[in-house]
Amino acid sequence: MAAPEPIRLILGDDEFLAERAAAEYVKAVRAAMPEHDPAPAVNRVAGADLTSGALNEITSPTLFGGAVVGIVESGQDVDKDTIAAVLAYAKQPAPDIYLAVCHNGGNKGKALSEGLKKLGLDPVRVSKIKRQPDRVAFVRGELRDAGASPRSASAEIADTIIQAVGSDLRELASACAQLVADTDGKITQESVAQYYSGRAEVSGFTVADATIAGDAAEALGALRWAMQIGVDPVPIADALAMAVRNLSRVAAERGGAAQLAGQLGMAPWQIEKARKQARNWTADALAEAMQVCARLNGEVKGGADDRGWALEHAILQITRLSAAGRTRV
Repeated sequence: MAAPEPIRLILGDDEFLAERAAAEYVKAVRAAMPEHDPAPAVNRVAGADLTSGALNEITSPTLFGGAVVGIVESGQDVDKDTIAAVLAYAKQPAPDIYLAVCHNGGNKGKALSEGLKKLGLDPVRVSKIKRQPDRVAFVRGELRDAGASPRSASAEIADTIIQAVGSDLRELASACAQLVADTDGKITQESVAQYYSGRAEVSGFTVADATIAGDAAEALGALRWAMQIGVDPVPIADALAMAVRNLSRVAAERGGAAQLAGQLGMAPWQIEKARKQARNWTADALAEAMQVCARLNGEVKGGADDRGWALEHAILQITRLSAAGRTRV
């Protein structure tokens, strides 16, 4: 196997993905080494602690031979003088020495990332995943890599896992590996719900779905359980706002779900789900629900003395709006 490039730029603000990209770089170096060579020595240093001397240390060969991998974490914190030293080294890297530079992609320390790109490096992108379709795609990839059956790596299963676990990529990756191991790769929505019993409300989607459906009793029950186990009100309010926003976007569009998916930034099955929910809503009711969510956003982020009460009040208002829509259908 051909050795990886001697310098790798890992660019983006997701720490978990950056850690994984650095680990994959180390694996690639190991895979390219002769079978009986010792494992590569891995030297890590934080960008704020990197000096010219430290750079020389992490890019120096070991007494026992074999490859060396230096990893600079938080490269945006490297000072100006040391950036010049890193770029000078990158122009003439030493043989059997590999250097990974992780940078969050922001303006701070931009001279380092831009300087490496000007040397011809193609960055490995590790930006935070913000869109739900991209998060679903990430989970599906994790399931496939862990050995899940094709049916168990569906978008519906992925969404169920996200609802149960939340949006943190590290926790999602761990959950996927654990579920595949414990189910022999045959995962169902029921097995996810059973495995994470008591955690499904953590992301707020259960509360939001019941609220949109006009089921006040179920929504309030799910909310009170979530609050009891220590769930912060902010992600619950965010999930509720997202559900109302999705209804509003889908209700105003015509065309097939597959056609609208790219336009709306939603998966086709999410569009179909929102369309079914939107049948019980009028345009006026949706507009009012969006105002309720906007007010709730400020209340749960510090504007209310009792954030739990603010959530309950908003849920009751939105479920009444849904019920009013059903009476008109």
